[in-house]
Amino acid sequence: MKHTKRMEYGIQLPIQSQSTLYTEPWETAATPADLLAIARAADRAGFAYIAGCDHVAIPRRLAPAMSTVWYDPVATLAYLASATERVRLLSHVAVVGLRHPLLTAKQYATLDHLSGGRLILGVGAGHVQEEFEALGFDFRQRGAVLDECLDALRACLGPEEFPEHHGKLYDFEGLGQRPRPAQPHVPLWVGGSSPAAVRRAALKGDGWLPQGDPRDRLPAQIARIRELRQDRRGPFTIGAIAEPLYVGRPAWEVGRRTLTGGPEQLAASLRAYGEMGVDQIQVRFRSRGSDELTDQIAAFGTDVAPHL
Repeated sequence: MKHTKRMEYGIQLPIQSQSTLYTEPWETAATPADLLAIARAADRAGFAYIAGCDHVAIPRRLAPAMSTVWYDPVATLAYLASATERVRLLSHVAVVGLRHPLLTAKQYATLDHLSGGRLILGVGAGHVQEEFEALGFDFRQRGAVLDECLDALRACLGPEEFPEHHGKLYDFEGLGQRPRPAQPHVPLWVGGSSPAAVRRAALKGDGWLPQGDPRDRLPAQIARIRELRQDRRGPFTIGAIAEPLYVGRPAWEVGRRTLTGGPEQLAASLRAYGEMGVDQIQVRFRSRGSDELTDQIAAFGTDVAPHL
């Protein structure tokens, strides 16, 4: 089935997380002013969301690959909310099993309230064992913990001032939390590409955030989500992470997996995601500095996006 709806596009912000898998060399010396300029550029260019990651502490064994640069998503998105107007604020992803759901709800409900209803809460199970152990949580139970957290957060991030949840791990009622979110219900997008994560997204989420599935894997994943959701109603947002992009003909080595070329050429390649059933693509640009990145963001919004 062809997808006729125009795809939305969002961006995982640079600087705020600096894994060697995707960080550009210039990011290590970047400043909050650079982050602010990039967020504002995305806001102006019609991006659906800007996103930030979540890690509390990185063990020494993983630091060479992951780095220890992981900005707190609530603080970062709140800072950027005050400097932007319409772009939505996505945690991609919050490891909500590292915190009690009432604490997570307090932080993110406040963020939604302060931003005028722009939050999308993306959640994931997490993958760093030492992080769980240091905070007193059982790493082996993280899937079951996330399942219950989703139920609790759905109760906590709706309109009820006194949310109620009775589960195996968390049990509360008669505890009020204000301010309430500005949205009637904060969307919950579930990250991960394992069978368990895909099932969790389909049955407990309002959207799916794959962890970089290549194009050839997406149709089967999307078909599985549709199969699981066939008896469920309500909107559901299917995401994808596109290959790295460079709008135009680069005068430097951008890497063989990078999509380059003119607006029509790039848009034609990205439209293939929509034809698979993808609703939003997360894009990432190759760049040698924050100015080049903001130029790329602007060019994508002006020249490529109208063809999506």
